[in-house]
Amino acid sequence: MAISIKKRSKLPIKENRRTAILDAAAQCFSRAGYEGTSVRDIATAAGILPGSMYYHFKSKEELLGAVHDEGLSKVKFKVTEAILLENDPWGRLEAACTAHLEALHAAKEYASVVATELPGRHSKELRDRMIVARDEYEFIFNDLIKDLPLPPGTSRKYFRLSLIGAMAWSLVWYKPGEDNIEEIARQIVRLFRADEREQPSA
Repeated sequence: MAISIKKRSKLPIKENRRTAILDAAAQCFSRAGYEGTSVRDIATAAGILPGSMYYHFKSKEELLGAVHDEGLSKVKFKVTEAILLENDPWGRLEAACTAHLEALHAAKEYASVVATELPGRHSKELRDRMIVARDEYEFIFNDLIKDLPLPPGTSRKYFRLSLIGAMAWSLVWYKPGEDNIEEIARQIVRLFRADEREQPSA
């Protein structure tokens, strides 16, 4: 089924079409993976002819890079906005986690592509592009975690990787209506707080 672009009618036609192709590619890549998706699949989902796609993207690989960048951009914008409202280090981390999860599940198909299309599986050019984009996003969490009062000897690198991994895993088990994103973020941060883990249970 072709993706409707009526809601984007206020955008310039070229940008409108490009966005529709990105949405279609995210949908196809998230369902069948990069290798299992053809240019024709994406064009059909976007409601265009296969040849028309090359007016916007020179290859399927370039399109994957654009989907990957867009997916991270959506999350980065929400997280950056959310942490401006908090001053406490743990409060900032919880706000970042909440925004991260909200953005992840608001654009689940993009998020799925970011989580599953690993840089090492692609060409050097795309691999480098994906790594740079991920590093730029993770730098936000580097900064947040750097400010946390963690016990001596705690690896902030592994803290960051474990935290982001825990949130990414929610793509598998999260159920809208059953799970509350704010509560998920609160509980994830609580699990990572050493001072609370050391408190005796009630």
